[in-house]
Amino acid sequence: MSEALTEPDGLLAIGGDLSVKRLIHAYRHGIFPWYGENDPILWWSPDPRTILVPDEIRISRSLRKFLRKSPFEVTMDRDFRSVIHACAMPREPGGGTWLMPEMISAYRKLHALGIAHSVEVWKDGMLAGGLYGIAVGAAFFGESMFTRIDNASKIALVYLCRRLSTWNFRLIDCQVQTDHLLRMGARHIPRTKFIHMLEQLRDRPSPTGCWDQPWDASPADASPTTCEHADNMASRETEGRHAS
Repeated sequence: MSEALTEPDGLLAIGGDLSVKRLIHAYRHGIFPWYGENDPILWWSPDPRTILVPDEIRISRSLRKFLRKSPFEVTMDRDFRSVIHACAMPREPGGGTWLMPEMISAYRKLHALGIAHSVEVWKDGMLAGGLYGIAVGAAFFGESMFTRIDNASKIALVYLCRRLSTWNFRLIDCQVQTDHLLRMGARHIPRTKFIHMLEQLRDRPSPTGCWDQPWDASPADASPTTCEHADNMASRETEGRHAS
């Protein structure tokens, strides 16, 4: 890890593949893929690292008020496919994306194995926002989020933190800082401290399989067999709504 470049910050390796085995090994060591169109696969471990402890999330007064009055429905692992495709959309007209088709395919394989998970925020039956990431023991690697309605991605993060907190997760890796993550309690720590935390957390027991369950369910209720089925069902429902 000490061989990671300082400019660009955290670039550790170039090449390889996005096989399930390689991705799991990389995340267990605090390394993630991030590259653009026509680039080789780039592997990163930035220093410092932006993290969020689930118990330490800060909810502003206005967001708290919004949550109380919110007509949104929040689910997990209900429609991973739609979430990751929404995250892959350019943020502005003519912009690019770092979520290449091969990356989407790789993360969907991890989702089918109960390793990658999504949070969906729905309004009036339509997907309004969400996020997805990777669970490794008691650590969660947040990969990307999107919003189509004000505050939808923030709602997804709040509910993720609530769920992870009840399951004794101690770390969310935010990878790259944003202003709204910092306002919600994210902070920077040295890479050495991050790796030490990850080494303590990566082998802890945590819920595996599909996280599509009631919000008050325990980790033992997570089903190891229905994640791909739930994703496929939701995708068909979403496609049906778009066609109507």
